[in-house]
Amino acid sequence: MNEKIKKIKQHAQELRAEIELHNYRYYVLDNPTIPDAEYDKLLRELQQIEQDHPQLITADSPAQRVGAAPLKAFSQITHKIPMLSLNNAFDDAEVEAFDRRVCEGLSVDSVEYAVEPKFDGLAVSLRYEDGMLKTGATRGDGYTGEDITSNLKTIKSIPLSLPVRTPPSLLEVRGEVLMLKADFLALNQRQLAKGEKEFANPRNAAAGSLRQLDPGITATRRLTFFAYGIGEYQNAHMPQDKHSQVMAYLAALHFPVAKECTVVTGLQELLAYYQAIGAQRESLPYDIDGVVYKVNALLQQEQLGFVSRAPRFAIAHKFPAQEAVTQLLDIDVQVGRTGALTPVARLKPVFVGGVTVTNATLHNADEIERKDVRIGDTVIVRRAGDVIPEVVSVILDKRPVDAQVFAMPAHCPVCGAKAVRLPGEAVSRCTGGLFCPAQRKQAILHFASRRAMDIEGLGDKLADQMVDNAIVRTPADLYKLGLTALANLERMADKSANNILSAIEKSKQTTLARFIYALGIRNVGEATAKELAAHLGSLDRLIEADNERLQQIPDIGPVVAQSIVDFFAEQHNCEVIEQLRASGVHWDEHAGEPELSSAAAPLQGKTFVLTGTLPNMSREEAKESIESLGGKVTGSVSKKTDYVVVGADPGSKYDKALSLGITILDEAGLQALLQ
Repeated sequence: MNEKIKKIKQHAQELRAEIELHNYRYYVLDNPTIPDAEYDKLLRELQQIEQDHPQLITADSPAQRVGAAPLKAFSQITHKIPMLSLNNAFDDAEVEAFDRRVCEGLSVDSVEYAVEPKFDGLAVSLRYEDGMLKTGATRGDGYTGEDITSNLKTIKSIPLSLPVRTPPSLLEVRGEVLMLKADFLALNQRQLAKGEKEFANPRNAAAGSLRQLDPGITATRRLTFFAYGIGEYQNAHMPQDKHSQVMAYLAALHFPVAKECTVVTGLQELLAYYQAIGAQRESLPYDIDGVVYKVNALLQQEQLGFVSRAPRFAIAHKFPAQEAVTQLLDIDVQVGRTGALTPVARLKPVFVGGVTVTNATLHNADEIERKDVRIGDTVIVRRAGDVIPEVVSVILDKRPVDAQVFAMPAHCPVCGAKAVRLPGEAVSRCTGGLFCPAQRKQAILHFASRRAMDIEGLGDKLADQMVDNAIVRTPADLYKLGLTALANLERMADKSANNILSAIEKSKQTTLARFIYALGIRNVGEATAKELAAHLGSLDRLIEADNERLQQIPDIGPVVAQSIVDFFAEQHNCEVIEQLRASGVHWDEHAGEPELSSAAAPLQGKTFVLTGTLPNMSREEAKESIESLGGKVTGSVSKKTDYVVVGADPGSKYDKALSLGITILDEAGLQALLQ
């Protein structure tokens, strides 16, 4: 080997060691020390060396993690030490019986246990010979598994070689392959983007990924490995006393070990650990279905031995099942505070996630169609923690011949108003915003908000009381309130009631733009309301405007126009508006201004973005000043932005403005422009 090749070989070895160290820091410690781009640069450099000098390729090279050709089928691997399953405990009494049997079997009063989460993944065995990963297999039936070595090598949290100078001649590491929750969500998003079927849960996704005949496919689905024990070994200088020490030994060899592993003593500490992990379950990065208790002393494990196909020294304490099978009896539609129509499955009662479930969300019409859910189907229901139960999938083999296809209603089931689904939206919505009982609280809160009618003191709690006590049904009822009705509400004395009545009276004098915004028309925000008021000039002209007329107004497209037409097509909405006018709510109207003159609007066509805190003006004051002269204020910087007004502590908008070469103004510069 010439000197040049020796140097290249040495550099390749250094690159492999550095890349594997970064893999350990990223995938095991969750503490990366270099940016992704720098890692990619190192990997590309190694790949190039191995491409140019294939004779330098080694079995443990991180550049070869996806290097095997697709298999036609998996071969079999026999486990010399069987991978046995654990017996299960489903309640405290069964755990108590397990602890009692262990104590009696060892003739002791109390036992120390190693405890850990029970992963909801796939058990695998990794066989290292002289420090190199030789084979990897599934558990299979406990005695014979499938050879999935090529797929396991794509998992970056699994070391391809052991990071020790004198590795054991043989070390079999056992653990679980799973998919983290975040990686599962990302995978399903990619599946949907490609128009492909979603995976039902992380375990299903991990199993499907691990049993791909093409390792290249496995590599595209980020899997994770956690070690939980050791099988066969030879010449391994490992602890011989306690299981917890064995786990520390595996962690020192760069195998991922669950951070939640610990040691407890006695029954009460076992149960306390179960409760503690149960409380953390939803916040853990991976799915678990229980906890595992193992007698910690290895000598005591040997004393207790095995019964049938399970060890006497360990048990799995399972959480209540999070998925169950039941029948979908019917589909109802609920109306939310914002008018969204949500289909809800009425189920034959089933115990899942620790509670009896009778209802589950179906999200929207698209989800029902995608999952092909029909009334009468047998379905899988999932409940995780406090999350609302959902229908995961249908068991098509059990579909009855009379199963009914469901269609979303054309009208709101609460108030009878037209239900519409606008282009680009997944949800149907009720158009009866001002009078629909399901939307009362939301409609009143929005109507009274600061940028709408600005009724000071009318917040969530008061709105709840008004609606719950049936003294307010629509925003128009606010202007009919008397002192007695208000003062009788909880925590509402005469003085507070008078203050609210004064604020309601004051709100009668408003502007057309504020009133339009206060109506809560779908897709009509504050800026759109101002455009409508400026260009139409009167509420009656807005009510009478059709799609074509509305779309002549700047920034109003077909979706917004249709929302406006649908809102005013509901006679009940118009009746509430007439009641508001009759109560004295008023504003100045004008003939309408299709285009403001350049003299009246010197900033017409100019777009501003505000960032940071101005010394003498609030952001709202700055916005109103700009808009009064025809300018437009938006929330994000783009090439179309003309000015970015910067105050103290500006955010990323300032940096983006600089990169795009947009004019920067401070408050003094803005005042000069306004003048």
